[in-house]
Amino acid sequence: MLLNEIPWTIPLTVRLANGLTRTFTSVYEAVDFLENEWPLRKGERYERAVRTCRRALNRMTPAAVAREAFVSACLEAGMALVMTSPAPGPQGAENTTRSSATTRA
Repeated sequence: MLLNEIPWTIPLTVRLANGLTRTFTSVYEAVDFLENEWPLRKGERYERAVRTCRRALNRMTPAAVAREAFVSACLEAGMALVMTSPAPGPQGAENTTRSSATTRA
């Protein structure tokens, strides 16, 4: 992991213009994509996303704000977001614990 890596709580998957999908898990990945691989290096939302992500890397803006700016830039450029289902977790164990606590009370 890079020293300036700031992970997002929820990864973001985008459908690129060529039809492939790409998942971004951090502010650094987003700003790297914006600055090196972005299809249109113009647009109000693009410029805002670059500024916001840079500010997040410098710890001056929350990562969630940078993520939202990146989402807006993707939509402005015509790159659709791909909805993914959350990974299954230990929900059964959590529910059992709550049920047991409720039953004992």
